[in-house]
Amino acid sequence: MNCSLRYILIILFLPCLFISCGQPARSPEVVSDQFVVKDFNPTVNWKQDQTLFLDYEEAIVHGFVIPGMRQVEGGFFDLEFKLKNTGKAPQNFSYKIYYQNESYKFPEHDSPDSTRQHQNAGENFYGSWEDTGTKFAETGIIENNQEFHLVKSKFRIVGNPRNEQLYYDQGKNDRWKRNPRVGNYSFLLVVTTEAGIREKQIADAVQDISLKNESGFVNPYFYFLYGPGRLLKNTIVQKYAGMLKVIAMPDPGAGIYINPNAYSKEVTEKTKTDVCGQDPLVYNKAAFEQFVHFIDPSTKMNNIPVIADVLNDNYSRMDYNWNKRYYRKEELVAITATVTAHPCETVISDPVNHKITLRNPKAEFGKWQKQNVGVITRHGMTFGKYTVKCKLTELLNKNNMWNGLTNAIWLITQSQAEWNFRRDCSNNGYMANYYGGHQDQRVKNVGYSEIDFEILKTVPYCPSWQLPPAYSNGIDDQKNVQNWNVPFPEEILADDDKIMVSCTNWDMACWQPTGFRDGCDPVRYEDKTFWAHRWDKNYRALTEKTPERDDELFGSPFYYFQIDWQPDKIIWRIGPSKDKMHVVGYMDDKITSIPNNQMLLIITQEFHNTKWWIGSAYSQDNIPFPKVDYVGEIQELTIE
Repeated sequence: MNCSLRYILIILFLPCLFISCGQPARSPEVVSDQFVVKDFNPTVNWKQDQTLFLDYEEAIVHGFVIPGMRQVEGGFFDLEFKLKNTGKAPQNFSYKIYYQNESYKFPEHDSPDSTRQHQNAGENFYGSWEDTGTKFAETGIIENNQEFHLVKSKFRIVGNPRNEQLYYDQGKNDRWKRNPRVGNYSFLLVVTTEAGIREKQIADAVQDISLKNESGFVNPYFYFLYGPGRLLKNTIVQKYAGMLKVIAMPDPGAGIYINPNAYSKEVTEKTKTDVCGQDPLVYNKAAFEQFVHFIDPSTKMNNIPVIADVLNDNYSRMDYNWNKRYYRKEELVAITATVTAHPCETVISDPVNHKITLRNPKAEFGKWQKQNVGVITRHGMTFGKYTVKCKLTELLNKNNMWNGLTNAIWLITQSQAEWNFRRDCSNNGYMANYYGGHQDQRVKNVGYSEIDFEILKTVPYCPSWQLPPAYSNGIDDQKNVQNWNVPFPEEILADDDKIMVSCTNWDMACWQPTGFRDGCDPVRYEDKTFWAHRWDKNYRALTEKTPERDDELFGSPFYYFQIDWQPDKIIWRIGPSKDKMHVVGYMDDKITSIPNNQMLLIITQEFHNTKWWIGSAYSQDNIPFPKVDYVGEIQELTIE
C-alpha cells in the first residue's frame, strides 16, 4: 500500500478517539518521509462543543460570515498545527486549509469503491482562504532539528467561497448570493513540501478552487480523500476530528423592513415605527420584511355581502348554506383578495417578546376586504431544516365551519436571475414560467422554486380528473328554505374537524426523475404512505395532503412546522414540540426535481381562491367577510 494512502486511512478511521467534551479535538501524529504533522486544530479560538449562531448584523450587505466580528475577536478562526522537519536539510513547507458543509452535500464520489467524483459534488459548499489566488501558504524555513514547530494561520467561512463570477455584479463580489449553509462543517488540512508545489503535483483546480477542469469544479475533499491526491508523495492530508455546528435563528423581534419596491418612502413614512420601515437601522438589522402578495386579477370572487365572526359567533354550516342561496347575483360583492395599503400596520415586530404578529384586518360594510398578510425572510439560503414555532389563526370554529383562511409556511426562490438558476434539467427541460400555460416553452434551467406548507379546509384524497365526492346543490325554493341546507357527503363529514396539511414542491415539471409521474401515486416513507398528485405531465407541482385536527395545530399556544430541505429529498413535519414531530409529507429526487438554488421563507395568513383547490366543500365566495381581525404569531424560526 502506498505510504501516503496508509496515512490517510489512519486519519479517516480514528477521528472518534480524539474528541472529548468541551476540549479541542487533537489530531494524531502523522508521518511522511520528510516531515511529521500533529495537533491540527482549525478553530483554536472557538470551543469544540459550542454551536455557532449566524450573526445577522450587516449580513444583508455582505452575506453571512463565519465567525462574525461580534463572535470572535478579529472575525477569523485561528488555525494551528505542529510540524517537524525530518528531512536532511532545513526546508520550506506548503499547506492549505479546506472546509466543507457536511450536513447538506452530495457524496464526494460516485460509490464507496469509486475513484470518480460524484456528478454533483461540485455543488457542495466548500472553500478555503477567501482569496482563492493564495493557493498554498508557506510555513517559512523549518529547521531539521527534531523539534515540532507551531504553524499558525487564519481563515473564515464566507459566501461564494470559490469567487465565481456568476455571483459578481459590476465588479463587486455579492457573496450573499451564495450564502454559507447551516449545519456541520468539517476541516481538511493538506501539507506538502515546497517541491510538491513547485513541481505541480497538486492539480491547479485544487490549489485554486475558483478554477475548473474539463469536467467542472474539482471538490478538494474528493481529490485528496478519494481521487488522485490520495496517492501524492510527501503529502499529508488530515481531516479534523471535530465539527463546527452552525445554526441560523433570525430574530422576529429585530424589526421588519419595508421594501421600497413594494411601498414608496412617502407611503412608508406615514405608518412606520421604530422597528418597521425603511430606515438604515431597520435595513441592517431586520431579518424579515413585509411580504406583499401578488394578486392575480383572474381570481376575482363574487362574495356574499355578509360580515361575521365565524370563529366566535356560532356560525354554522346551515348559515353557510342559507347565505349561499339567499343572495341574488346582483347583490354579491365582486372582489379579489387584497394587500394592505399601509405598511407596518398588519405586521408588528415585538423586540421585547421577540415575536412577529400577523393581522388580517376586519371588513366593514362598504369597505369589503379579505386581506392577505405575511412576512418573508431577507437572507437567502440553500438547504436546511426550517422549523417555525407559531400560533397562527384557527381555521375552524366549534361547528367545524371554515373561516376562509389558509395558513401557509413556504420557501420561495430568492431571485429568478441567472445567478440563482436551478441545476439543468436534462430530460426536456423545465416549464419556463410559473404562470405559463400547458403550451409554455421548455428550457434547460429556471430560477423559480417553491416548497410549501398550505393548510386549509379542503379534501384529503388524491383527486383524478373525475372528482368525487358528488355534492348536491339543493333547490333554490323560496317557499321551502329547508331545501337550502343540504348535507355534505359522508366522506367529507368523516374529516369534519380536520384541515388539510398540503405539502407541495414546485419542480416546474422537470421530467428527469426516474419516477416522474402524473396522476396519483403512492409514496412510502418510514411506516407511512402518502399520495403524491400531479394533474398532468406539464403541471409544475407535486402535492401530498394529510388530514390533521385544527384544534391541535392552531388551538394550542403554539405548534411546530418543519420543512427539511435536503439535496436529494424534502420532508415535511409538524408537532407540539421539536422532539415530538411526525412526518406529514415526503418526496425525493426519484419522483421530483429537488431545488438547489437559494430561497427565502414566507409565513402568511391568506384568503385563497378555492378554485385552486378542486373538490373543496366550502367556496371562498360564500365565506363571510371577517368581522374581527384574525391574528397570528410567529414566535421562533430556526434553520439548522
